[in-house]
Order: sequence, then C-alpha cells, then structure tokens
Amino acid sequence: MAAEKLRDLTQPIDVPLLDATVAAFYGTGSKEERAAADQILRDLQNNPDMWLQVVHILQNTQNLNTKFFALQVLEGVIKYRWNALPLEQREGMKNYISEVIVQLSRDEASFRRERLYVNKLNVILVQILKHDWPARWQSFIPDLVNAAKTSETICENCMVILKLLSEEVFDFSRGEMTQQKIKELKQSLNSEFQLIHELCLYVLSASQRAELIRATLSTLHAFLSWIPLGYIFESPLLETLLKFFPIPAYRNLTLQCLTEVAALNFGDFYNVQYEKMYNVFMAQLQAILPPTTNIPDAYANGSADEQAFIQNLALFFTSFFKSHIRVLEATQENIAALLMGLEYLINISYVDDTEVFKVCLDYWNSLVLELFEAHHNVENPAAVANMMGLQMPFLPGMVDGMGSQLLQRRQLYAGTMSKLRLLMICRMAKPEEVLIVEDENGNIVRETMKDNDVLVQYKIMRETLIYLTHLDHDDTEKQMLKKLSKQLNGEDWSWNNLNTLCWAIGSISGSMMEEQENRFLVMVIRDLLNLCEITKGKDNKAVIASNIMYVVGQYPRFLRAHWKFLKTVVNKLFEFMHETHPGVQDMACDTFLKIVQKCKRKFVIIQVGESEPFVSELLTGLPTTIADLEPHQIHMFYEAVGYMISAESDPQKRDEYLRRLMELPNQKWTEIIGQARQSVDVLKDQDVIRAVLNILQTNTSAASSLGTCFFPQISVIFLDMLNVYRMYSELISNTIAGGGPFASKTSFVKLLRSVKRETLKLIETFLDKAEDQPHIGTQFVPPMMDPVLADYARNVPDARESEVLSLYATIINKYCVSLRLVGLCLWLGLDIPSYGLLRSARYKAAMIEDVPRIFEAVFQCTLEMITKNFEDYPEHRLKFFSLLRAIATHCFAALIRLSPQQLKLVMDSIIWAFRHTERNIAETGLNLLLEMLKNFQVSEFCNQFYRTYFLTIEQEIFAVLTDTFHKPGFKLHVLVLQHLFCLVNLPPIILVDMSGSSVLVYVSALVPASTFLWVQSGGITEPLWDAATVPYPYPNNEVFVREYTIKLLSSSFPNMTAAEVTQFVTGLFESTNDLSTFKNHIRDFLVQSKEFSAQDNKDLYAEEAAAQRERERQRMLSIPGLIAPNEIQDEMLDS
Repeated sequence: MAAEKLRDLTQPIDVPLLDATVAAFYGTGSKEERAAADQILRDLQNNPDMWLQVVHILQNTQNLNTKFFALQVLEGVIKYRWNALPLEQREGMKNYISEVIVQLSRDEASFRRERLYVNKLNVILVQILKHDWPARWQSFIPDLVNAAKTSETICENCMVILKLLSEEVFDFSRGEMTQQKIKELKQSLNSEFQLIHELCLYVLSASQRAELIRATLSTLHAFLSWIPLGYIFESPLLETLLKFFPIPAYRNLTLQCLTEVAALNFGDFYNVQYEKMYNVFMAQLQAILPPTTNIPDAYANGSADEQAFIQNLALFFTSFFKSHIRVLEATQENIAALLMGLEYLINISYVDDTEVFKVCLDYWNSLVLELFEAHHNVENPAAVANMMGLQMPFLPGMVDGMGSQLLQRRQLYAGTMSKLRLLMICRMAKPEEVLIVEDENGNIVRETMKDNDVLVQYKIMRETLIYLTHLDHDDTEKQMLKKLSKQLNGEDWSWNNLNTLCWAIGSISGSMMEEQENRFLVMVIRDLLNLCEITKGKDNKAVIASNIMYVVGQYPRFLRAHWKFLKTVVNKLFEFMHETHPGVQDMACDTFLKIVQKCKRKFVIIQVGESEPFVSELLTGLPTTIADLEPHQIHMFYEAVGYMISAESDPQKRDEYLRRLMELPNQKWTEIIGQARQSVDVLKDQDVIRAVLNILQTNTSAASSLGTCFFPQISVIFLDMLNVYRMYSELISNTIAGGGPFASKTSFVKLLRSVKRETLKLIETFLDKAEDQPHIGTQFVPPMMDPVLADYARNVPDARESEVLSLYATIINKYCVSLRLVGLCLWLGLDIPSYGLLRSARYKAAMIEDVPRIFEAVFQCTLEMITKNFEDYPEHRLKFFSLLRAIATHCFAALIRLSPQQLKLVMDSIIWAFRHTERNIAETGLNLLLEMLKNFQVSEFCNQFYRTYFLTIEQEIFAVLTDTFHKPGFKLHVLVLQHLFCLVNLPPIILVDMSGSSVLVYVSALVPASTFLWVQSGGITEPLWDAATVPYPYPNNEVFVREYTIKLLSSSFPNMTAAEVTQFVTGLFESTNDLSTFKNHIRDFLVQSKEFSAQDNKDLYAEEAAAQRERERQRMLSIPGLIAPNEIQDEMLDS
C-alpha cells in the first residue's frame, strides 16, 4: 500500500500521506485498514529517527490528530532520550515549541480555535522544563512573565503553563523524577515566585476578562499550597481573594484558593490573619447561603456549579478546622462563628453524596479523636507527660489545671458532638457482609465481602462513634434509645432506619463500662422484641429478627456474663433456623457460630439450675434443630458445635459429645460404604456422590473447629475415605481419557472432583489444626502415599487436584518444622526438651526421606502443566510454589540431595515464578528464592551454588525490578539484590536462632547476641567468574560483580550515560549495609531509567505503608471497643 512509503525516513515525510494514514486509523473504514494504519503508526513511533520529522509535520499539516501523533513522538523522545541529544537539536526544538505557543496564543481567535493543540504544546514545554530548568534555561520564569504582559491571551496561556509546572513539581513528581531533581525544581520555583506573584496580583486587580481571571485563580490554586506564607499574608492577595468570593462566576475557584490557604499550618505567626479571614468569610457565606437553608435539599435540586460549591464548602471548613480551630476558641465572638461553621458542616454531612460525606467524615473522625485523646490523657497523667516529652511526673495542680481547660473544651463542643452522634447513627454504613454463593462446582459456599468502599466507610464511622461514646456514654445511649423509641411508635419506622440504628448499636460494643453496657443492651433487646411483636407483615418481622441477631452477636461480653439470656438467645436462634424467609436461616447460623466462638466454655459446664451442660441438651435435639436447614447451613452449625465440644477439658466427655455430634453423618456413611461393599456401582450414582460430598463437608466443618479433638472421628472414616478417593480418581481419569478435554467440564466429573477435593481439604484441615503430635503424622501420612500422591502423578493433567500440593505443603510445614532444633540440641550437647519432641523429630527425619518421593511425584508433571503459559491451571501455580517453599524451608537437606539437573529445574521454576504477572505467584517465588539463598549460604555447597546461579539470579531480578508489571514485588526484589551484593561486598556471619533458623547478618549490623544460639562465618570463598573465559583475573568478587552489573545495565538502558550507570552501581555497593538507603537508591534509579515514569508508583512504598498500618492497629488495641470484640482473641475471658 502507498502508506508503506512513510517508513522511509531518509527524506522528508509525505505529510498528506501521513494525514491519510492517521485518518484511516481514526476513521470508520474496514477492520483491516485500521489494523494496517495502526501498525504503520506504531512502527513510525518506535523509529528512533522519527522525532526529526516532527517540525516538518507540524508545519505542513492541518489535521489535529496528525499534530497530536507528532507531538506524542516528540514527548517520548523528551522523556527518555532528551539528555542524550546534541545541544543544538535540544535548543532548536525548545525554541520552536516556544515560538509556536506564542504565535498561536497571540490573538483571541487562533487561541480559541487551536486550544487543544496549544494545551498539548504546553505539556511538551513543561516536559522540556523538567530536564532543562533551571540549569540550562535560567531565564525561563522572567521570559514567561514578560511574554504574559504583551497580550491577555498570551497571559492566560502563561497561567496554564505555570499551573502545569507547579503540578508536575509538587503533585506528580514522586516516582517521576529523582529526589534531588525534585528538590532543585522546588527551590527554583520558590526563589522566582515573586515575579509570578506580582503578575497574578496585577491580573486580578486590573483585568476585566473573565477567562483570564479564572485561569489566574486556577494557577494560584496550584501554587498556594507551597509558596512562602509572606506572599499570602503580607500582601493584598488574601483580601483580593475574599473580594472575588461573593461573585458567582469566580466563587468556586476562589473557594478552592481559600481552602488551600486554610490548609496551611506553619505555627501561630499568622493567627490574627486567619481569624480575620474566617470571620469575613462567614459574614459573606451567610449572605450567599443562609444558615436556615436545608442544604441536603439544596444540593439535590441544585445545578452542577451549586453542587460543586457545597463540595468546596465542605473542603474549606474541614481544611480550616483541621489546622486552625484553636484560633477560633479564644474569644466569644470567634466561638459563635466557629459553632456556626460546625453547624454548616453537620448540615452538609447529611448531603446524599458519597464523596461529600467522605470529606466530612474524615474531619469528624480527626476532631473526635483529638477530643478523645485529650480526655483519655487527662485520666492518665503519665501519658500526658510522655506525650509532652517530660521526664518528671506532673504535680497535682498542673494536672488539675490542664483538666479544667480540657473540660471547658469538651463542653464547648458538647452540642456539636451530640448532633454528630445522631448523624453517625442515621448514616451508619453497612458492616461486613457475608454472601451465600455457588462456586464453579455447584457447591454453596460463604463469601465475606472485604475492603469495599462501604466497608471502609463503616470502619471509619464505627471508630468515630466509639470515640463519641467514650466522650459521653450517656448521650450516646440516650440518642440510640430515642431513635429506637421512634421505631416503636412508628414515627421513624423504615427498614433502612432500623438497619442503620442496629448497625450503630452493634458498632459500639465494648466501648461502655460493663454495667452500663448490660443495662443498655437489655433495653435495646427488649424494645426490638416488642417491635417484632407489634409489627405486622412477615417481611417486616424478618428484618427485625435479622437485626436482633446482628446486635446480640456483637456483644459477647454481655452474653458471657448472663447465662439465662445467652441460652434464651441461642434457643431463639434455633427457632429462626426453622424460618424459611430468605436470609433468616443464614443469619441465624452465622450469629450462632459467632456467639459460640466467643462463649464456648459456657455451653460445656453445668449452669445453675440446669441438670446437664447445654451442649448435651443440644446434641439430644440436634436432628430436630437442623431439620429445615440447607446443607451449607448445617455445615456452619456443625462447626459451631465443634467449638463447644473443643472447650470440654474431660477427654472422655469430649469424645462422647463428638460421637453424638457425628452420629447422623456416620450412619449415612456406614450405609453407603456397606452398599458399596456389595456393589461398587452404588458409588457412581449422582445422589450417592452428593451424599458422600455432604458427609465430607460436614466432617471438614467439625474438624476446622475441633482440631486435635477430631482424631477419633477421622480415624473411623479415614481408610474408607481413601478407597473412595482412589475409585473416584480412576473413574475421572477414565472418563477424561475416553471423552476428551470437554469431559472434565461435565457435571458428573465436576461432582466426582468435588468429592476428591473435599477429601483432601478434610485431611489438610485436620492436620493443619491438629497439635504437633507424632502419632497423627505416622497414622495418616504414610497411607496417603499411593492413593493420593502416586494417583496425582498417574492422572492426566485435567484430573490432577491442586489440593494435593497444598496438602503436602501443610504436612511438610507442620511435621518438619522443629527437626533442625533437635539436631541443634544434639550438636551443642544440650538436653532435648522432651521425649515427645525426640519421637517427633524421628518421624520428621523419616518425612525428609519421603521428600524425594513427593518431589518425583508432583514436580515434573506439575511444571509441565503450568509453564506452557501464564493462564492455565491457576490454582496449581500458587500451591506448587508454596509446596516448593515448604520443602526449601523445612527439608532443605532433601533439596541438596537432588542431582544438578534436578536443582536446575528447581531454580528455573523459581525464576519462572517470580517472572509471573500474578502477584501471589511472583511473591511466593521471590520468598522461595530468599529461602534458597539463605539456606545455600550456610551449606557446604555455597560456592558451587553461587558460581552456577549468582549472575543468572542478578540478571533476572534486575529484569523484573525494572518491569512495571512486577512493581508489587519491589520490596522482595530489593532484599534479593541486597543479599547478593552483601555476599561479595561484606563478609557475612550466620546467626542461628532458637528455632534453628539461620539469619544472615552483615558485619555492620547490630544484633543482640543473646537472641541467638551460635554464630558461624559464611560467604563465597571462590571466584564467581569462569577463569577459562575471562582474559584476566579480578582481584576479588566485588570488582567482578561491579563490572558485570555496569555492563548489564548499560546494555539494558541505552538512554542512560555510562557515568549515570556507574554512579548507580557504586551507590548500591556503598549502601548494602543500610536497607533504607539501598531501597531509595533503587527507587531513584527506576525513575532515572524512565522505566517507572508517569505511572502509579505506590507499590514502591508498600513496605512503609504496611508498617504504618501495623502502628495504627497497635494504637487501636489500646482503646476499648475500637477493635470489635469479635475480632479479639479473648479465650481467657471465656470462663
């Protein structure tokens, strides 16, 4: 086709032909035409010489899409190759772009006509500035300001450029530029801001042109967050902004500017100005939006600008109060204005808009936290002293004085806090939701919805309401009971109002003193039961019933303290289990499980006035209780009763309870197995298969809560279960072999596979939950070798269950974990803690002997399944590498025994894993690699391993480190690289801790010796290079690795100069002993290499974010009620 001529860039490009190709790409022609045009444009874009045609194209085309294509090519060159271009080419392009911008924005007509084109040129200019300013373009700001004074349209565009520059430097610079470059640009903007400030003030005072004034206000909005405060408070700027606020055309932009000023907080120096600003603003606001306005209605019926005004108003108030609320607490006049502002914010909080509410909620949370912490610290003077950095205790008078001030402050906000409690109750978000869904095999399973927007909002609202409760328990109680009374008298009755009220009541569990909480909850339950009695309609009663169940499930402390009430609640739940209204039975079973988990001891002791423990009474009536439940609900019920039985300390009673619990499923199991012994074809009937599956699921549920106590039950069914497993496996393989790949999708095969998976899940659940007892391992693991392990190897790929991999990973993690500790005791001549541990260790030694057999059965065949692509067999992928990690961690001796070919297969699979785009698989592969590196470090094969794999690992880690698809693995990439560079840079020592695990520490690190059993030297003692292929010997491994790394990165990043690469590699070696510096050095390199530009780089800072989350959790644990009682491990309280 004619467009092929475009590929020849040795002569000026044919612009009409390029226009036609671009038009074909964007046009409505055939799919083939668009594909051909797309390929040509891609080839042109990737051609390194294409950018030289950009000026020619821009000068000769009128097509906007063609101009954008040319500028896209230019933008790529500026981002990735600008510094490598000759000086004259850089200067020529810079001058050309500047001239075109000035030419197009000189008069109104061309500026409006070419607005999109000019905007793109502005972006290109700012990209150039990020490289050349200030060092190579020192006059840029003066030049821009001078140009702005020549024409109002040029001035408007100059404002746009300044705004873009500010955003690039202050808002989008993280991950886009090196930290040094960001610092340099910020300093330049600060030092030259006076010219910009004067220009903005001049425009706002002299111009009558609305577009220019809006552009100036928009630019000021971008600048106000970082400019020196003197430009705001010691100039007419603030006064000018307040003059523009009442004018509708500029109101929203002005309010955004005022919000930026309000958010600034640099001490008390400008308090007077802030006070004046707030009072003037409030006077103007009352004229614009009278305090009596129904703001939620005004928002619902308002225009887009009016809605934006209310959003901006919320941002202004929250920003001002966060930084300067103390300024307004000083005088009575200011207090009146402050309380009026808070009243506005309360009213705005009722607006039916999620984003507006989030803004308000964030502030309410911070205000209430501040008031709570002050209140909390007054009650704990030592905390106050510590908070203020004092080394001596407070004197009583000092505490009283502070207490008086804080009490006055609490009283000041008491009215607002009361209204806020009502707001939180009325708008409480929905808590964690459990959904009952059908999985791919047709089984009913429970799914918990986590971390969606509503749940995040609930957590913040719950936290806020708990702080409010601590500030005034009585008012919280009064507000909730008042709302409940309105439900009873019908004044406020609706499903939504009752739901939000009950979610709010449930959310404050644990935040009141126990006596008050008991009284409050009795009244709540009484009123809810009355409401259920007087309300007509089955649907209404079902909603009330579900809310009763939700509330009681949130108060385990109350239930533990009141046996009769607990028994009444549980019996009521049993009644609800016969209620067929949608959702009621699920809610009843879920609540029963929650209650039993927190109160299990109460059910196995004989309570006052009772003749037998409740669990015995329950087991007697069990068939009747579960008669109307669905299978998945019965499983939940069995799990709950399992928790009860596990609380029984008498083994004989416990085993008897277990026998009675499993009587129904065991009767059915015995019946099926008896029929199968007469005729094996019975097991092929689909109804029988479903019955077997249901029995296994019931056993799995009980095993999950009983743990070791489940031993008598699984011993009864184990061998028959393996026989059924073997038979179904053969049946599946034969069906797939005879029916082809589609046979595995049939309902019959899916049902058979569900039985196999549930069998494996039951065994894994029991072994995982059971305590580390040798007889369990010896009884259950050897019999599974052929029916499970050999069966996996024999099966066709589509019939292999991924659960086999996770089962053996659990076995190895569970039964090989303390072997090296016993060996350590023997090596040191220490006493072995117990005979049981020695028996356990003997069994674990036998397990290590089995590892090669496990490896042989699953490794090769699984690897063939998962390495063909990144999509097939997703469940096998993660579980395979989890098994490999378990072997590397606990049975490393077995890996050392592998042949070199087998070890290469292992290493290749690990590399394949961390190359994977699926985050879980990549992380498992990286963690596995770290385990391997650490274990080989302390083995006799250290030199041999690192000589073979050191350079390969380094090259592969750099490949994924600089690939944006693998950003989530950044932390682990850094740890692997640090380990490798430390190996050749610093002589390491190996510290062996109390568990027998080895920890690599380098000589510069400070480690308390008391936490380790022994210290041993370790490291590479032989050259990493191949003497046969290297012309001259290196003085040491460090020099060799340094040179290799420089060559590797130079070839991978031709856009970086040799000096830049060398500086980076030198920095790596200099910072190996400081992980934080090492990590920041790599972050800068990723930006400098342009691999991670213009992207979301939060994954590079994930480790710091995780540490912050843990600190927040520890803080929450110190405040009663902040962590929900259902989330706290409080076994000791259940007595």
